[in-house]
Amino acid sequence: MAHRVADLAPEADPDADWSLPGWLYTDAEYYDVELARVLRPSWQIVCHVSDIPDAGDYHTLDYIGESVIAMRGIDGQVRAFANVCRHRAMRLVEGPAGCAKKLVCPYHAWAYELDGRLTGVPMRGDYPALDMAQMGLVPVGVELWNGFVFVRLEDDGGPSVAAMMAPYSPEIAPYRFDDLRAIAPLRTRQRAVNWKNVGDNYSDNLHIPVAHTGLTRLFGKSYAIEAQPYVDKMSGYLADRPSADPWERLYQTHLPPAPHLPESHQKLWLYYKLWPNMAFDIYPDQVDFMQWLPLTPTTSLLREMTFALPDAHVPEERRREMKVVRYANWRINRTVNAEDTWLIERVQQGMASQSYEAGPIGRSEVCLRSFARKIRERIPEARLHRAPAAGWSKSPSRLREGLGEGLSTVAALLQALPQPLPQAGGE
Repeated sequence: MAHRVADLAPEADPDADWSLPGWLYTDAEYYDVELARVLRPSWQIVCHVSDIPDAGDYHTLDYIGESVIAMRGIDGQVRAFANVCRHRAMRLVEGPAGCAKKLVCPYHAWAYELDGRLTGVPMRGDYPALDMAQMGLVPVGVELWNGFVFVRLEDDGGPSVAAMMAPYSPEIAPYRFDDLRAIAPLRTRQRAVNWKNVGDNYSDNLHIPVAHTGLTRLFGKSYAIEAQPYVDKMSGYLADRPSADPWERLYQTHLPPAPHLPESHQKLWLYYKLWPNMAFDIYPDQVDFMQWLPLTPTTSLLREMTFALPDAHVPEERRREMKVVRYANWRINRTVNAEDTWLIERVQQGMASQSYEAGPIGRSEVCLRSFARKIRERIPEARLHRAPAAGWSKSPSRLREGLGEGLSTVAALLQALPQPLPQAGGE
């Protein structure tokens, strides 16, 4: 099993050999801070541009207490807005998708154009404070990357999606993301776990040979991981030896050649996890996206869609073969998902135990190291192995003040801070 880490920073993280502590996966006060500093400024995938092909087509994304509309305008441009009427905060649209000539509030009939302008207000003269030009829909940051629509609630100066994925652009290019089309409806599933547990498991290399016998049969010893600053990559090549499992063997033996892919990609499964909570699973036969959205400190929502290149000009026999192969893919990954769900639910239970603080993290666990580092950079209290006293997020912090002086100062401050709770097992 190979692993590689990019040069993430010139100065070593003093906590690099420790995982994130358990209290970060259950604590309500920390959860609120994490939403503000990690989730609100992060990019989130909404849909593919082909899902909103015509003027007025829209998709919505509801997360962390916000609802966002991604919509195509009359001019063909894709924009994003808060799904909130500027009058009395009523939601303008319901459901995951739709089409509208205008967005008309169902409460008081205020009307907005597809570019967000407010153009209709019943009894307009009844509002002395109303300035129509200033009361359009609140825009949300939007980025189109290789055909996928991403939104961001706040801009904290972080990288674009294109910049995050730049190290892998040449590798992804043959899959023609811009030309993909949805082949299955949006799926959502709730899980009784903190959102980070989903992502930690996704990028965890060491559990593959232990917990996923099917993937181990498929990949043999070819499974590899690596970490770039904002993207983790996992990959494996399908083994030539036929699997004993009938669905795995069917996939191995009936996967047709993909004319758009180079020979090196014909039997390659690729996984990319984007900071902080999204992933693309890329197969020769299809492309899936998945994101794990926090609902509460201990629950999350998985959101998934499946895409493939149009096959209108593909011979009927090959289309049937590809359909069978995609079904086999689903059966294989249904088993993998069930195994992962069993694992992360039990990890979540363990994170709530007073016996657990933080665990040592191996040098080979490069993806987990990269994620933990970014969390600690944004929330210095994440370095504490035990939760600080309630109200810490509203109080002055020597730890936060030390950020301006570099990681060495933070390490010194950590050593000087009194532990808020007794240590279990000691450090």
